[in-house]
Amino acid sequence: MKKKILLIQPENAEINRFRRKQFNNFVQITMPYLAAFIDEALYEITLVDEYNEKIPFDRFFDLVAITVNTPNAYHCYKISRIFRERGARVALGGPHVTLMPDEARAYCDHILVGEGEETWPRFLRDFYNGRAGGVYAPVSPPALKDLPPPRWELLRRRFSVMKSAVFSTRGCPYHCRYCNLKQIYGDGFRTRPDDEVLREIGGLKAKHFVFWDDNFFADKRHALALMSGLKKLKKRWAAQVTLADCDDDGLLEAARDAGCLYLFVGLESFSDASLNDAGKGVNRVGDYGRIIGMIHRHRILVQAGVVFGFDSDGPDVFEKTLRACETLGIDGATVSILTPLPKTPVYAQLKAEGRLLTGDWSMYNGKTHVAFQPKNMTARQLYEGYTDFRRRFYSLPSFLKRYRVSKTRLPYSFLMNLGYRLAIRGSAYEEAPAGKSTVPEPRCQQRTQKAER
Repeated sequence: MKKKILLIQPENAEINRFRRKQFNNFVQITMPYLAAFIDEALYEITLVDEYNEKIPFDRFFDLVAITVNTPNAYHCYKISRIFRERGARVALGGPHVTLMPDEARAYCDHILVGEGEETWPRFLRDFYNGRAGGVYAPVSPPALKDLPPPRWELLRRRFSVMKSAVFSTRGCPYHCRYCNLKQIYGDGFRTRPDDEVLREIGGLKAKHFVFWDDNFFADKRHALALMSGLKKLKKRWAAQVTLADCDDDGLLEAARDAGCLYLFVGLESFSDASLNDAGKGVNRVGDYGRIIGMIHRHRILVQAGVVFGFDSDGPDVFEKTLRACETLGIDGATVSILTPLPKTPVYAQLKAEGRLLTGDWSMYNGKTHVAFQPKNMTARQLYEGYTDFRRRFYSLPSFLKRYRVSKTRLPYSFLMNLGYRLAIRGSAYEEAPAGKSTVPEPRCQQRTQKAER
């Protein structure tokens, strides 16, 4: 007899309101990918993405699996409580569970720590046979080969420029102080076989997709081999890269010929002092103009990652950053407030200095709250400067200034800017609560402990 399994891609109400205003969000790959490992002879699958679907609390499921990132942690714990009270078993995994396993264990029956290519199928077999343990963790990093393609057909579609996602590598060779990739994936960098990635891309129904890699150009030989094969598929795509790796005309030419529309580049800051705070020594502000110009000459858009709140940032950082973006012709920007994610060096520093403003994980989303005390401005100044920057950057006058420099792919550039512009409905600054938010009591903790081996 088949067991009923519910896969949830969670999104709390606050972030949902923020993201739904911008129509160019990426699809999320995690749950469609995990669904591909499920044996449908044993399980009946339901997949829900809270971005545009309601969780079916009124239906019975034998197993509920939720991927948890830090700002959604308490939201996921509440979902878990509801389903456990109704007789379901709940498994939690994802970045926050990997970083904070002892916390997560109190709110579910099973946790999956780290990467899931080996542990997730093993857990599913154990669960079906009634012998599932409490904690599953990989013995070593999984080999990224012979992987199934994500089950995109299980996901209700939402409007997005990039309608599918593929990953070809995992990890990043750099050590930025605010990033938790090293704590999640370890210090290695791995690639998938080129032919498997190309076969997966060839099977996508969508013409546009995004590489879900953390650093697509980190292994140039791998990237060049993939892009050589991509030319035949006539797809359009985007990827995340490091600016220093773009200082290569041959690589950019290959990307252009393979259908690259834009590159997400983690600039983070236009200040060398702030880059030093970030631990991002690979970036050199003096190189920005030259390399961005190279990218534009290959008709590739630049979507810059910008972060405000480093210790060297003062109240003037917002105006300086806007002027720099306009001067360089930055096509688009994903703007964030520095967020001290757990287990990162930035988190450890701010905690040691007594500068964390709250223990409420829902405030650690980098978009709608400030979770720490900045060094050279108030938390209110940081939040209001960030929101004002977004409003001004995505204004029509700024777009025109930047496009006159870039002169790259006007339809795509306009659509990208419009998507973010529609999302700007500035909310007022709110003080972060000193304590944690209300988290569901771990009523079923005894049950969790009994399930562990």
